[in-house]
Amino acid sequence: MRIGIAGAGIGGLAVATLLARDGHKVVVFDQFETPQPVGSGLMLQETGLTILGRLNLRDEMERLGAPINRLYGLSAPSGRAVLDVRYSALRSSLKGLGVQRGALFNLLYRTARDAGVEIEAGTEIITAQAMIGSLVDSGGKTHGPFDLIVDALGVRSPLADSAHNDLPYGALWATLPWPVGDVFNGGALEQRYRAARQMTGVMPSGRANTSAPEMATYFWSLKVSDEAAWRDAPLQHWKDEAIALWPETAGLLTHIHRHEDLTFARYRHRTYWPCVEGRLVHLGDSWHAASPQLGQGANNALLDAYALAEGLRRAGNDVAEALSLYAKMRAGHVRLFQMMSFLFTPVYQSDSHILPWFRDWLAAPASRIWPGPQILAGMVSGAVGWPLAKLGLKRGA
Repeated sequence: MRIGIAGAGIGGLAVATLLARDGHKVVVFDQFETPQPVGSGLMLQETGLTILGRLNLRDEMERLGAPINRLYGLSAPSGRAVLDVRYSALRSSLKGLGVQRGALFNLLYRTARDAGVEIEAGTEIITAQAMIGSLVDSGGKTHGPFDLIVDALGVRSPLADSAHNDLPYGALWATLPWPVGDVFNGGALEQRYRAARQMTGVMPSGRANTSAPEMATYFWSLKVSDEAAWRDAPLQHWKDEAIALWPETAGLLTHIHRHEDLTFARYRHRTYWPCVEGRLVHLGDSWHAASPQLGQGANNALLDAYALAEGLRRAGNDVAEALSLYAKMRAGHVRLFQMMSFLFTPVYQSDSHILPWFRDWLAAPASRIWPGPQILAGMVSGAVGWPLAKLGLKRGA
């Protein structure tokens, strides 16, 4: 079949490679003249790593990434541990992988090109004609028709215009050199909180390539309405505030000299239904967008990519049947994690006084009692809802 994919992100490139390897003619449209990643570090879980294994990229990605065994967070000023998720509570060999988004993008982009995927760069897709399978770019040019068109344009996709919830908090992100010494735990994503109004974190995110140095992903929670004031104020004012919450980050922050050294990300929560419209199918954040609190965005996009390719394999050239299979394989897991993200996010990013108190004094102690550790590890690893089994996969397959 001839397939058009709007968006050269993680999900778009992964599904392009899978479909091209299955013999389809695949064209990917991207707005940038040179396709590139947007964002800082991310966590790959066993779900996403398994799909990378199907792409023959898991070993290479693991050589570049940093293994993460634990998520650990302390509340200020008490120093009380209010987040302690250990992957080993679910399975001794289980772990996450901190990676640089650019490293993952480069692997997927190279693999897509090697698979014969055609990249139409500098082409901003703004609308789709779902019933006839065409895409229209910002210059008014129509592309297609295609037997299938895939919307992988992300959280603000113009092809998935629907009601949404812009979350009040976003985050500042930066990729910085990993500090020398034992300042941070090299096998953990560490966080510090002041109520739910301030949150900061440090995650090992591996290397951009085999000859590059080890890096850290640093983030700072910031209310969207406060971004302009943050940019107008001297940077040192923010640094003083960040160091007061977590003094050990002072060395990291010496690498930040300008406001522009940090990228501000806004978050949106929405699930677009139906995910299938005629010959158009939505994938990744264009279908299910959420805050990054559970760290599942890239993993769920990879699961979507494999599910779509698997649906086409099972249904042959019957596009309608293939897309129905895709929705059935993914809808339950999508609904479950959208619900968990919706409930979980305000506990760590909100103006609430009650939720952080509940987190610190009730939820945190309860999470250390069986089956709390196992449930938390299942949520973080993406295993809740058995997404791999629904795709006919075993973990690591």
